[in-house]
Amino acid sequence: MQKILIVEDDIDIQDILKNHLIDAGYEVAVASDGVSGIAMFGDTIDLVLLDIMLPKIDGYGVCEVIRKRS
Repeated sequence: MQKILIVEDDIDIQDILKNHLIDAGYEVAVASDGVSGIAMFGDTIDLVLLDIMLPKIDGYGVCEVIRKRS
């Protein structure tokens, strides 16, 4: 099963994305800020849905770190 990481600080958007993706057959992990998103990213994540305006570290910073790891 493919795993998707959602990095989004808006709870309503998190819920909508998570529910639709689970219904479509994906395994979903959710992070509410950039630091948590970086911590949750690993070899088992197939796709990251990344918000730009995040607390602690913005989406651009998260993307930089993820790109160095993958």
